[in-house]
Amino acid sequence: MKKISKKTCLMLGLTLALGLALALLFAPINKTGETAYLYIDNDDTKDSVAVKLSEISRPYGVWMAQALMGDGMSVGRYEIGTTMGSFMLARHIMNGQQSPLRLTIPSVRTMERLAEELSEKLMVTKEELMKTFESADSCAKYGVTPETMPCLFIPNTYEVYWTISPNALLKKMQKESKSFWNDERTRKAKALGLTHDEVITLASIIDEETANNAEKPMIAGMYYNRYKQGMPLQADPTVKFALKDFDIKRIYNNMLNVDSPYNTYRNEGLPPGPIRIPSVAGIDAVLNLVKHDYLYMCAKEDFSGTHNFARTYDEHLQNAARYSKALNARNIK
Repeated sequence: MKKISKKTCLMLGLTLALGLALALLFAPINKTGETAYLYIDNDDTKDSVAVKLSEISRPYGVWMAQALMGDGMSVGRYEIGTTMGSFMLARHIMNGQQSPLRLTIPSVRTMERLAEELSEKLMVTKEELMKTFESADSCAKYGVTPETMPCLFIPNTYEVYWTISPNALLKKMQKESKSFWNDERTRKAKALGLTHDEVITLASIIDEETANNAEKPMIAGMYYNRYKQGMPLQADPTVKFALKDFDIKRIYNNMLNVDSPYNTYRNEGLPPGPIRIPSVAGIDAVLNLVKHDYLYMCAKEDFSGTHNFARTYDEHLQNAARYSKALNARNIK
């Protein structure tokens, strides 16, 4: 039997080692059985990333990725698919090839609440977001005021990077807002004699009045009638917003005197900005409002979430009396 030379053994050993290394470079590292994500922030070190990766990756993946990356890490959110190897992961991290996330802008009452929800999904903090939302420079740059800043945010789902900055987010929202306000929607707003911001502000009141999308165009028509006739809107949700108390069940006369530009009992016209980020259904309800001659409405006494409408104040008082009686019967204060 022919003896294998040392040189041949060495070559075989090197070949096997190279084959093993290549196998480890491209072998799937994900141990979770589903797509996972590795988040690297500004405070992370090579060791802390290894700890995070160990929750997702097989041990050899952690070791190989560390060896390949060295200290060349880029902040970001990185997708680790079920077939991804350590070489591809390290390459993505070194080059900052993030995976975007689907960010849903919710219909919420305040910008503070929006900042809270966004900070839970993005790397940016609530405080950083609020500072930008309230910044005079940011408002001027995007053509809004602190009161109309909510108008930039159209509730929908958008693709963004986890590391997006507050200003980049506003730029993205401005772009999406311009896309939302297409020719048809803009034409309808002009036909009503309303700006985009005024439509959104009116829609925010309507969304607070009801969750019933089918009734929203009817309510929009009622408020529009009052607005065009120069009557105070007298919208109860604006009083709640002025008081910053959204748990109020009943509006009493003493609440109607709150000194706030948002109080539509004391001030004619629309408030200075939205009282929430309205839904797309609410915005479209304004643009497609029902034309009628009702000037008053009151929640129905059956608590169905719909309303009784009235043309005259006397008729409205009768509706209000029935609703008040129903509230009393249920001991709703």
